[in-house]
Amino acid sequence: MNPPYQLGVLAMYLEERKLEELSFFRKLSVHGKKMGIEVLVFTPDDINESKQKIQALYYNTSSGKWQRKWAPFPEWVYDRCRYHGIENYRKITKFRSQYNKKLKYLSHPLTNKWAMHQILSENEDIASHLPATVRYSGSKELIQFLKKHHRIYLKPRSGTGGRGIIRLQITNGSGYLMQGRDQNRHIIPPQRVYEMQIPAKLSGWKLNDRYIVQQGIPLSLKDGRVHDFRMLVQKNGKGEWDITGCAGRVGPRYSVTSNLHGGGTAVPMETLLLLRFEDRTKVEEIKEEAYKLGMNVAQFVEEKFGDQVEMGIDLAVDPKGKVWLLEVNPKPSREVFHKIGEAETYRKAITRPLEYAVWLMKRKKSRREKS
Repeated sequence: MNPPYQLGVLAMYLEERKLEELSFFRKLSVHGKKMGIEVLVFTPDDINESKQKIQALYYNTSSGKWQRKWAPFPEWVYDRCRYHGIENYRKITKFRSQYNKKLKYLSHPLTNKWAMHQILSENEDIASHLPATVRYSGSKELIQFLKKHHRIYLKPRSGTGGRGIIRLQITNGSGYLMQGRDQNRHIIPPQRVYEMQIPAKLSGWKLNDRYIVQQGIPLSLKDGRVHDFRMLVQKNGKGEWDITGCAGRVGPRYSVTSNLHGGGTAVPMETLLLLRFEDRTKVEEIKEEAYKLGMNVAQFVEEKFGDQVEMGIDLAVDPKGKVWLLEVNPKPSREVFHKIGEAETYRKAITRPLEYAVWLMKRKKSRREKS
């Protein structure tokens, strides 16, 4: 007997037809079965256009194995498609334009980091938490921005996972310290550079029109490693926004990013804040400010871009305890909660998109019956 609901999961093949989040999709499938949802994973490469069907991947919970079957397009789709490279970008753009009217998504697409910064700046409550950000327009303007803020980050407008990020900061002695991660997330070790060397050092990065320059928030712990916080804000089974959880991430030594994919370590939010501020009242104030900001961001982004199911919100807390908004991620990972041992938070992080999907499906069915 078929489950009453179907949910498509849109993904993208990496090399050798591998899927980046197969472990997560398996957990979605297992929890989905308990909730009466059949999860069908597919990519733009799995479509038979003449038959108007997909060769879906589904998890057989009895055998514990992934299997394939031909199936009609599921009406509702959970978009987990992270495309790396121009070819995949073209594939997903073509797919969306071709099947846009046929499918309903749990989330609408967002925009790049620069456009997102511009939009978030329109909201007064959010704007005060945004680091100063400009488009890269040349090394002369970059150096002026660096002298003003003392520490800056160069970030790809459309990058994910900490790829291609450069940090420049003024040192106590002469010159500047430059370090970062290349496009493959490999750490670029710290190197001292002088002002006249900066244009040459950046010449191979193809920064024009592709990068933003952002004020750096002091994020170094006592041992020199950087840290930040990942907050997961999701819709629940009533279609309402709720903060599922927030955890700290500490980067490896010599890294300018804290992403888990890049070797970062997960730490409970409270543990990390107490380590820095040693004052429980101060920590509670910071948490309250962070949670209020997270809810504001989720509601405002949905206002601007249409329905969303979840957002990963990257936050920083400066040495005075002020909360800063670093980034909004529309396709967040949730492994940070597994790594800190918060089993119930991790379970919620997996099941909430399913609960929200069921809520949407039931609501649509109810409206059909009434009409």
